[in-house]
Order: sequence, then C-alpha cells, then structure tokens
Amino acid sequence: LPDFGPVQNNISFNQKAGTTRGIHAEPWDKYVSVATGRIFGAWVDLREGTSFGSVFTAELDPSKAIFIPRGVGNAFQTLEDGTAYTYLVNDHWSADAQSKYTFLNLADETVAIPWPIPLERAEVSDKDRAHPRLADVVPMAARKTLVLGSDGQLGKALRKAYDGDASVEFATRATFDLTDPASYGGRNWRDYSTIINAAAFTAVDRAETSEGRRAAWAVNVTAVARLARLSVEFGLTLVNVSSDYVFDGSVELHREDEPVSPLGVYGQTKAAGDAVVSVVPRHYIVRTSWVVGDGNNFVRTMARLAENGIKPSVVDDQIGRLSFAEDIAAGIRHLIDSRAPYGVYNVTNDGDGRSWADIACEVFDAKGRNAEDVSRTTTADYFADKPESAPRPLSSMLDLSRIRETGYVPSRWERRLNSYVRGMLS
Repeated sequence: LPDFGPVQNNISFNQKAGTTRGIHAEPWDKYVSVATGRIFGAWVDLREGTSFGSVFTAELDPSKAIFIPRGVGNAFQTLEDGTAYTYLVNDHWSADAQSKYTFLNLADETVAIPWPIPLERAEVSDKDRAHPRLADVVPMAARKTLVLGSDGQLGKALRKAYDGDASVEFATRATFDLTDPASYGGRNWRDYSTIINAAAFTAVDRAETSEGRRAAWAVNVTAVARLARLSVEFGLTLVNVSSDYVFDGSVELHREDEPVSPLGVYGQTKAAGDAVVSVVPRHYIVRTSWVVGDGNNFVRTMARLAENGIKPSVVDDQIGRLSFAEDIAAGIRHLIDSRAPYGVYNVTNDGDGRSWADIACEVFDAKGRNAEDVSRTTTADYFADKPESAPRPLSSMLDLSRIRETGYVPSRWERRLNSYVRGMLS
C-alpha cells in the first residue's frame, strides 16, 4: 500500500463474542486486523457509483488483514470472547469528522449480511440500531478536484473538459489568489483528491524586469511550493503545467528526462517550479508549448493583423508545434483518469515542426490573405531593438513518446488550427 500513510492506531477490546459494530463509512482509509480472537467482518460500498451497495464478508483472525477505502462501510462481529480489533487510519479522528460519515443499518434487508450470531442475540448499540436502510442512505461523494486559474486559456478548456462533473471545482484569481497565503486556509483539504494548477505568470518579457521577476517567482515558484506542501500533507495529486522554456532549445526534440537549461527568468521560474513539484509523491508535471485557446495568443494576433491589412515580420528560426488548450486539458484528464504513472509528461499537439512564420502564413491563408504578406526574419534580428525581451529557445519540439505510451493519442495541430480559425470566422 504505497499510498497509505497511517497517522493513528485504534484498538477496540471486546469481552464477549457477539459484539457487533457498524455499519460506518468514514472519510478516510482504514487497515483492519485482529490482534487476538476472531471476527466476522462485513463491508458495504457506500460510495457514489455503480458499485454502491456491493457487499464483501470475511472472517479475520490474527493471520489476516484487510484494507478499507474511504467511503466503504465497515462492520464487524466478534466470534470469540476477548477479541481485540485494531485498525490504522490515515487521518486523525475528530468529532467534526463524524458529520462526514455515512451510516447503514446492520439489519438492512437489501444487503442482507449473514451475521453468524443473529442480531437479536448480539450486543448492538442503540446508535447502530438507529442507522438508516440502504434506500435512505446518501452515498459518500467522491473527493473533489480543484482547478486553479480557471479563467485562463487552459483553465477555460478544463472547464469544458469537466463540464457536468459536480466533483470538480474551479477557482479564478479573484476566488483563489495563489500569492495570498490566506487563500490556502479557507478549504477543508481532506475533501479533495487533486489540484490542477493552470495558473501561472506567463509574461516572458515582463519577467525580465525587476517587478516582473518578483511576480514570476511569486506565482511560478513560491505559490507552487505552497501547493506542494498541501499536497504532501493531505496526500493530494498535484498537476502543474510546465513549459518548453525550461530548455535552451539546443536539442532538436526534448524528452522529459532532459536536464533543464532555461535561458530567461520565466524559464528559470518554471524549472524551479518543476523541481518543487517533483518531490510530491503524487504529481504530474505537464510540459507544453505554444498554447492556443480562448484568449490572447499568437494565432489570434496573426488573424487580427490579417484582417487589418498589416504585413507582419515573423521569426522563422524558432521551431515547434502548437498546443491547443482543449487537447492539453484532454491530456491532463487522461493522465488522472487512467492513473498513469506519476511524473513528467510532454503534452502538445502532434504534427510536423513549423516556425512561427509558417504558422502565420497558414493563418493569413485561412483569412483570405496572401501568405507572401508575411515576411520572415531571424530571432536575433527581430529582437535586436528590444534589449529587454526574454531569450527564446530556438527548438520547442517536445517528444510525445511517453504520453502516447499511456494510451493518449495527441491530435495533429494542423487540423486543430484549421478548425480554430474557422471558429473565429463563424
């Protein structure tokens, strides 16, 4: 049980055979065993889902133990005098936590547990006799997922990806400011399983200024460190979005295990954030590039220039693939839902590598403009009169082999670009 971290050991001493307790579904995991004696154990799935009401029974003696997931109702009946029933839990008991229990009556006719000692002859507490029948039980809800930065391009795509899923909450900067320590204290983190951090400081040029540098480190590193501490403390899965800017672009195709080599401040903060997240036992670092979604981005800028009759000069020596936000969101959901091995994953669209100038030509053509209206230049020439601009990696191509191995098939960016521009036209 690599994910089970017990914090409390409980022992129930029972003098007489026939002592019967349950059925209690608790908001934490349990590891049940018997120190002395013997019990008949019964477990009923009281979680939301198709397995609700499923029953498993077994006799336990000191040679056996059983793991009980959160939300599965637990009950036992002692079969011998002097039975010591013991269980480990991965959260501390509290009176407040009892309000989150789900109960089921020991005598429920639907689950029909075959108690070895009939309940009328057993020792049962008045509280346990008063628990509801299965038809009246409200299933224990699944732990929630919190999406941060839900008003950005990726955040909006995640809203669509999880549309209709009541277990997913969305927070914008207005409702959860990553840089404000008070934001982290307003939630019961025991109710959550996953944090998806789609928020980031992404103004790469402003990050090179003194004010921007502080802001970039505050959002991309300090805030991420707070999320990492929360995730470790409460056993959460942390999904953090990284960038091609953690590399210097000297390698044609970047693998997940390539040592980071950021050129500018923005890339440095994303690399530092990656290092912080990597210590969280359950983490996904999703590395992407050239993001296009619902918001300001390169494709929209080129479309606007095309509409206004402008002939732009666009760099032709930076090579990469577009990453459409809906596909990044789909990749993130795939990793979580498929329970892929934790770690770093490159998630972009598939397709051939192209320059920014190539993509600009595609947009101009789709908008009915002559692609030759886009002039090509080098990165060095384009930024020659912009000394405060951030250095850019010349190769942003990310190797997609690892995400493919999980069963995820990235869409080609060329098809996505065509539909994206058509959507803008409509």
